[in-house]
Amino acid sequence: MALYSRHPRFTITLLVLIFISVLLFANSEPHEPLFNPPGFHRGGRLVDALTIEEEQYQKVLNLRQDLIRKWGPTPDKIDPFPSHGEFYTLWDFFLPAFRCPHRVERVGVMGDGGKWICGLERIAPKKNCVMYSFGINGESSFEADIMKAAPGCEVYGYDFSVNSFGPEIELESDLKRRSHFFPYALGPKDAHSPADDPKMYTLRTLMERNGHDFIDVLKVDIEGNEFDSLEVFIDSFHGEPLPFGQLQLEVHAFGHVAWQEFSKFLKWWEKLEAAGLRPFFSEPNLVYVNLVRGVPPELIEYSFINIRGSHELVSDRPPAHRRISQ
Repeated sequence: MALYSRHPRFTITLLVLIFISVLLFANSEPHEPLFNPPGFHRGGRLVDALTIEEEQYQKVLNLRQDLIRKWGPTPDKIDPFPSHGEFYTLWDFFLPAFRCPHRVERVGVMGDGGKWICGLERIAPKKNCVMYSFGINGESSFEADIMKAAPGCEVYGYDFSVNSFGPEIELESDLKRRSHFFPYALGPKDAHSPADDPKMYTLRTLMERNGHDFIDVLKVDIEGNEFDSLEVFIDSFHGEPLPFGQLQLEVHAFGHVAWQEFSKFLKWWEKLEAAGLRPFFSEPNLVYVNLVRGVPPELIEYSFINIRGSHELVSDRPPAHRRISQ
């Protein structure tokens, strides 16, 4: 009141200006915030976000070559899990350096069995969603939680070492109705004659048998057979975009298999990258290290987004894919 009594005109003018400013602000168009939460894009900026991430990822590839020269200096000289005081492991050369432009969340049970997934909120509304899961081993919390979040999703599971999905699906009538289990192995060739045990199929053959031209979520955990199986699948498309949106993959670089040789592993990994697969998350399998004392950290979970093609994770207007047919 002291200000008004001393300067009434100034006070009235100030109040009018404040009132006008409030009206203008309230009726203005929404504007972009100065900071967008990591992992999210706004409006039509999805392509821009992916472009920026790819530019950053290419820089990481250059850093990989620097690291090879430091410890090699050539790939054939790299020890994947050195034991003479070197400060690296195989996984330091293959960082999950691509940021998913959508929400990233861990789905399934905590601990062994859960997986990191990108953009579930974009998959969940689909009327026809397809998931393939290779390697069940009696635990299906990851698959079950995706099906609960995505009512239009059906899961096709393959594992010759068990007879069904885990109880997370088998004991839920709605989930069991949308699930399809087969005691088959995933492999680099088709071998399913009456004499073959277990029967083996390539991923491409299974998709053709099921009438699918796209997989929304592909989970592979097949104890070291992922190398040949994925290599053959990628090669079969001759450079065309791979027909899946993302890949949850456990990599098994066991010491007794040739794939632990760094130069061979590098070529395989670069094949995945050339096909458009970008790792956005990794999680070392420390349960394995704890159970088998003395072994190096040979197992690790990776999650990849496929940046090629046109699907929900890379396009705001993806094409319709074929319905599930049985």
